[in-house]
Amino acid sequence: MPGPTGRVLTLLEILQSGGTHTASALARRLEVDERTVRRYVDHLVDLQVPVWPVRGRNGGYRLAPGYRLPPLMLTDDEAVAVLLGLVAAAQAPFASSTQRATDSAAAKVRRVLPKPLAERVDAVLTAVQLTTDRTPSPPDSRTLLLVAGAVRDRAPVAIEYIDRTGVQRGRTIEPYGIVGHSGRWYVLAADTATGQQRTFRLDRIRQVTPRSGTFQLPPDQDVRQRVLESLATAPYRYEVSVVVEATVDEVRDRLPASIATLEPVEGGVRVAIRAERLDWVPGLLVGLDRPFRIEQPDELRDLVRALAGRLADAAS
Repeated sequence: MPGPTGRVLTLLEILQSGGTHTASALARRLEVDERTVRRYVDHLVDLQVPVWPVRGRNGGYRLAPGYRLPPLMLTDDEAVAVLLGLVAAAQAPFASSTQRATDSAAAKVRRVLPKPLAERVDAVLTAVQLTTDRTPSPPDSRTLLLVAGAVRDRAPVAIEYIDRTGVQRGRTIEPYGIVGHSGRWYVLAADTATGQQRTFRLDRIRQVTPRSGTFQLPPDQDVRQRVLESLATAPYRYEVSVVVEATVDEVRDRLPASIATLEPVEGGVRVAIRAERLDWVPGLLVGLDRPFRIEQPDELRDLVRALAGRLADAAS
């Protein structure tokens, strides 16, 4: 349970739900005695919150009829940043101890937002998932809100998209979900021109225009896993293939699906990695702490030898 200030705010939240609440019921909810409840009520009154005592057998406390907190005037960017921070907390490895608190905080923030913005933020909470990797920075709020709304409504959108070669093209997509992974945001969607599922980087989307109609989400669609798989199999400059003397589970603990695909082979597991640069791969392989054999490319062998030389020099 939070400290006194947190309990006072929790009391206000309870009273805002409406109705009359007895002192004994409030004491149980706040995990304090009834005398402390009365003190918390006095704090709210001092803050000019109109808490009314209700006399009688079923008496207690209630807010004055019609009282509401004023809207929380956040910009789109501010609202998105706050809510994404709460999503990140809820999906973090320690979330089991904070899930209730983050859900409650999100509900409170959403309740005091102006209604139009609150509805748009609801779409973000529905559409966004995070991996356990590094939490991305908040994306462009307008793009995120429009795409998240399309995910919620199962509605297609037209986008202007800059591909990896720097060419901007228009296309219409049916967005299934949004995933934050390793510092970036991705949208899993069906490209209506080809009917194929694709992963689009949110920061490469320059314009979003809603389109009429709706679409059906494919059954058993795991958006987060599908995005990770697509990142691992995307075309890159180098196709790395290394056989590691280990089990699939041992390697997977060190190399998530977004980095490598694994295939059991005789004597170990074949690790396939696609990369634009090779300079980071030797350190990754050394970190596995297992014997490995490079199949391709030849340039990787030179980089591994160079790293081995530097490690030997450092050890001596």
